[in-house]
Amino acid sequence: MAADRPQTLAARWMILGEWRAHPMRAVTAAVAIAVGVALGLAVHLVNASALNEFSQAVSTVNGDAELQVRGVSPVGFDEGLYPTLARLPGVAAASPVVELEARAKGADGPVTLIGLDVLRAAYVTPSLLGRPAGADAAHGPTSEAAFDDNAVLLSQAALEALRVKPDDRLDLTAAGRAVPLRVAGTLPGVPEGQQIAVMDIAAAQWRFGQIGKLQRIDLRLDQGADAGRVRAAIARVLPADAQLVSRESEARRSDALSRAYRVNLDMLALMALLTGGFLVYSAQSLAVARRRAQFALLRVLGVRRRALLGQVLAEGGVVGLVGGVVGLGLGLALASGVLALLGGDLGGGYFGGVEPELVFAPGAALVFLVLGLLTAMGGSLIPAREAARAQPAVALKNVGDAVDPRVAPRIWPSVLLLAAGAAAAFAPAVWGIPLFGYGAMALLLAGGVAAMPWIARTLLTPLQRVRVAGAAVDLAFKRLWGAPSQAAVALCGIVASTSLMVAMAVMVSSFRGSVDDWLGQVLADDLYVRAEASGGGFDPATQAALARTPGVARMVFQTSTSLRLSADQPPLAVLIRPFDARRMPMIASATAPAGATPVWVSEPAAWLYGWKPGQSITLPISGRAAPFFVAGIWRDYSNQHGAVALDSADYTRLTGDTFRAGAAVELTPGAKPQAVIAALRARMPPGLDVDFAEPKTLRAFALRLFDRSFAVTYGLEAIAILVGLAGVAATVSAQTLARTKEFGMLRHLGVTRSQIVAMLATEGAVLGAVGVLAGIGLGLVMSQVLIHVVNPQSFHWTMETKLPWALLASVAAALVAAAAGTALLAGRRALSADAVRAVREDW
Repeated sequence: MAADRPQTLAARWMILGEWRAHPMRAVTAAVAIAVGVALGLAVHLVNASALNEFSQAVSTVNGDAELQVRGVSPVGFDEGLYPTLARLPGVAAASPVVELEARAKGADGPVTLIGLDVLRAAYVTPSLLGRPAGADAAHGPTSEAAFDDNAVLLSQAALEALRVKPDDRLDLTAAGRAVPLRVAGTLPGVPEGQQIAVMDIAAAQWRFGQIGKLQRIDLRLDQGADAGRVRAAIARVLPADAQLVSRESEARRSDALSRAYRVNLDMLALMALLTGGFLVYSAQSLAVARRRAQFALLRVLGVRRRALLGQVLAEGGVVGLVGGVVGLGLGLALASGVLALLGGDLGGGYFGGVEPELVFAPGAALVFLVLGLLTAMGGSLIPAREAARAQPAVALKNVGDAVDPRVAPRIWPSVLLLAAGAAAAFAPAVWGIPLFGYGAMALLLAGGVAAMPWIARTLLTPLQRVRVAGAAVDLAFKRLWGAPSQAAVALCGIVASTSLMVAMAVMVSSFRGSVDDWLGQVLADDLYVRAEASGGGFDPATQAALARTPGVARMVFQTSTSLRLSADQPPLAVLIRPFDARRMPMIASATAPAGATPVWVSEPAAWLYGWKPGQSITLPISGRAAPFFVAGIWRDYSNQHGAVALDSADYTRLTGDTFRAGAAVELTPGAKPQAVIAALRARMPPGLDVDFAEPKTLRAFALRLFDRSFAVTYGLEAIAILVGLAGVAATVSAQTLARTKEFGMLRHLGVTRSQIVAMLATEGAVLGAVGVLAGIGLGLVMSQVLIHVVNPQSFHWTMETKLPWALLASVAAALVAAAAGTALLAGRRALSADAVRAVREDW
């Protein structure tokens, strides 16, 4: 132990001395780690806080119900199921519920209208019991408020959204009926942000046309009851249009709703951390190269290789620890600011309207701190091994590059990493998350960076044979060939940052371009009409009258509904309209046999449920399990959790429902859209709210939604670009400042200051250009993993590659300019010293 103390003191002295001599090198690496940790933690905390708030909202509506029976569609199921379930052994209480989406004129969005049996709900969902206007907190609802056919109780958020107060009159529209009601009180048990309206269940059934129907039944079990046995008993009596739901399945459904979006944001945020790791590698490589003689002297004095390895790793560990701790503080502040300014929605629309409080997760913070530490130490590992493996006698004599330019570098480690990355890209998702896809990205990046010495040698070797007239350019070419390891270090930082930027940019550009092309195909009509979802829509007589409107050549009516096929998956959308293959981007198709009812499934639905063309499936469309034939798969970017398209005539035959909520209008040649809109409005039934839109308006709106969804991705991409530019600047600057003795020697040989500055600018520009070319090539390969592996496994849709040429060109120019400009500025600083003093160590 006593013998190790001098080595420890020497290591500490060398570390502190290096940081005092070159503080910005360590600060830049620590800042890059801090930015990566901060972004990753902030995104995670914002999403976790929003998900926690969302789960609390769901639990408020569900109350103390341990199990629920829900309708697989908004239509619900027969109320005769309620007494059957209430009498089952193990069921302590059952509360029937009517649940509808309701709207009011001038309101900010819909509210959830819940019809309750107050006497039963008191045992199962007490938080939904209201307080009548004027009642004090110690008393429950009066019988007048609880059973009045005209009374409705509103949560605070619903009062604000509907712009009413207690005792006001309110017209609510749900299930195609507009009903005048009186705001009889409030719902103090409902948390902030939840727009909920509650009324008596009998009044809700009668006044909104739900006689004999329920949307759900909340169940509370006997204490000590065998939950598994109760579930089995319930499953035996469930009809096809009802589904058993538990707290666990609801939690899985809530998680599945936004899991892919949250995980992808986390991974994109960690891109900055990965870039920080390569900046640590560059900084440590330069530091080791500068102190190669010092390490050799320590080896001569008896310091073991293991001690040198530990010293360099310790340097990286301290940088990672400092950056990680700073990043945790920045991440907390960033998450708090985002929640205060934007709420819990980071653009994906999954948590719109949610205003959560920041929930600190110590486990997540520890994970990101450890990731920052491991990233920094990983970036220090290769330089540490080089310091430990150097031969002392050679290192003491050699003051040039550590690598002989005549020796070809090894390429097989890079080939192995690239092959492993390619193999990982073909692996399936794990628990719905493309873990192997992300692993493929990391392996490809590591393989590309590992290939930099070989690529640098291959691309720079021809420069040795180039003869140019200018001395500065000739010196630059010779220097690049004669110092391959330093060129490789600079290229590693450039390639790492460039490839990640390019991969993200190509993925976003491809996604947006594919969505734009898809919109051009699905929005092929001249005008679109939509009735309010809760307003019922157009009956057959109205449809016929609207179709005869002057200026209308063709009017196709359509509607939609949803089905819950799995208790732990979000609902499946059902789109009803006359089938027209020209307006559906088909990917695959099959001919339906005679007598079969065809459906066309979206690409996400095919991924999620394993459906294929020609397969027979069962869907509970009409209150019973009906067979359907999968006649094709179509590309759909509007329903991430899947959709099926059903011909309008088949839907009417199965359900008897002839109402439609929207229409696509093809105009006659020469007809003016505004004139046709006015004519259509004149034929609308009284009280029916409708919206009209032209394709260009819908297209622009959809692309705005896309850009909002990717706003955080754009921000992360911009940060990655800035971190990459900073890394390039730091690497080139450090290399230039470390060459003070070389510049002094050149001055003694008669080279002028302006020639040295021109040499440095040429070196920086050439290195930047080579690095950008290699980075763009690697980034294009990595973008294909994002496009064809990560996105399909995450969001279950495919896209075509579309390159953002303007962005690629601007980023390439910026990186080359950063490399050349930084070398120029650093060179001027290095040349500020006197030529004699610059070589004083060689006297």
